[in-house]
Amino acid sequence: MRMMLAVALTLAASQALADEVEDAHKLALQGRDSYWHCLAREYSRLDVKGMSAADFTADVASACPSERQNFRVRLLDYLSLQFPGAESDSNLSTANRAIELAQKDVVTAFVHRKGTAN
Repeated sequence: MRMMLAVALTLAASQALADEVEDAHKLALQGRDSYWHCLAREYSRLDVKGMSAADFTADVASACPSERQNFRVRLLDYLSLQFPGAESDSNLSTANRAIELAQKDVVTAFVHRKGTAN
């Protein structure tokens, strides 16, 4: 009887953790999407068309601070649940790299658009 109870409690805890990880994953994806939408608005602004690539890169780096921070926090939450044994510095590096890659993609699209416009 004790063994069955222990197994039932273990399964319940395991399912609760899986649900928590899934919820954190959904929130991380929502954070990512919100950040990407904000970056897309920056890309689409009319006043950026005349910017140099360096100026646009600086603009994107400082754009969307609340969306960027929200994405970072949600991704860190997810990573800490998904990889509980990982060092926090590793998870922070991963989150910062995701943000860096999003910014790089927007800048690359901007540079490509400017190159084809000339």
